[in-house]
Amino acid sequence: MSELKNLAQSVQKALEELFERTTIPSQVKEAMWYSVSAGGKRLRPALMLLFCRAFGGQDADAMPYACAMEMIHTYSLIHDDLPAMDNDDLRRGRPTCHKVYGEGMALLAGDGLLNFAYETMISAAKQSPVRGIRAMDEIACGAGVTGMIAGQCMDLSNERGNADYATEDVHRAKTGAMIRAACTAGAILGGADEEGIAAAACYGEKLGLAFQITDDILDVTGDEAKLGKPIGSDERNEKQTYVGLYGLEKARELAAQVTAEAIEALAAIDGDTQVLSSIAQSMLEREA
Repeated sequence: MSELKNLAQSVQKALEELFERTTIPSQVKEAMWYSVSAGGKRLRPALMLLFCRAFGGQDADAMPYACAMEMIHTYSLIHDDLPAMDNDDLRRGRPTCHKVYGEGMALLAGDGLLNFAYETMISAAKQSPVRGIRAMDEIACGAGVTGMIAGQCMDLSNERGNADYATEDVHRAKTGAMIRAACTAGAILGGADEEGIAAAACYGEKLGLAFQITDDILDVTGDEAKLGKPIGSDERNEKQTYVGLYGLEKARELAAQVTAEAIEALAAIDGDTQVLSSIAQSMLEREA
C-alpha cells in the first residue's frame, strides 16, 4: 500500500530528526537506533496519523506521539527477543539487539526507548495539554500493566503447554492494546468526539486481534526470509495459538470475521477512512 509506505517514511524521517537533536550517550543511542531504524511496517504510528486525519487533524498534531508509539513498540520487541523471554536471534531480517550489543545494553536500549517516548510526548503535550494528556493516557494504558505488559505476562504463563489464560485475552492485551491505543490516541489528537473515539477503539481492538491471529498463522505457514524472523517459535515454546486451538482453516475464518468487524466500525466515522479499511483488509493477505 503506497499510503502506508509514505506514512512509514514520514515517521522514519521524524524519528531521525528526534535522535539527531537529542543528546544520548553514544553506546546506548547506537543500540536504540539500531532497533528503531530497522524498518518494519510502522503500523501503529500510521494508524495514529490516519485516525488523526480522519477527524480533521494534521499530521503535525500527532507525529510526536506516533514516533513515541514506534519507540514503545520497538522497546517491547527488544525485550521480547531476549533469552529470558522468546530467545530469538532475528528481528526484521537482522540479528536481534542483544545479539549485536549484548543483553545488558539491549535492556538499556529498550529502557531508553520507553523513557525517550514519554519525554517526547510530554514535550508535545505542552503545546496542546487537553488532547495531549488524554492521548498519553491512552498510550500509557495500552503499553502498561493492564495492556501490553499484562499480555506479555499471560503469554509467558501460557508457555510449556500451560493454559492459564484464554488465547483471545492474551492477544487482546499483548498485541491489541497497543494497536487500539494508536487508534484512539490518533482520534483524540484529531479532535474526535466520544462516539468517534469509541469507533476508533472498536476498529483498533478488532484489527489487533486480526493481526495476531495472522501472526499465529504465519508462524506456521510463513516464509522466514519474508518475515525477517524465525518461524515455528510458538510451537517450540509450546504456546497457545489460534492455529493450535482451532486449526489453520478455522483460524483463517476467525481472522476474516474480526477484519470485517473492524471495517464495519469505520462506518460511524464521517471522515475519510478508505486507507484504514484497506489496511484492515491487508491483514488477511500479508506475508510478513
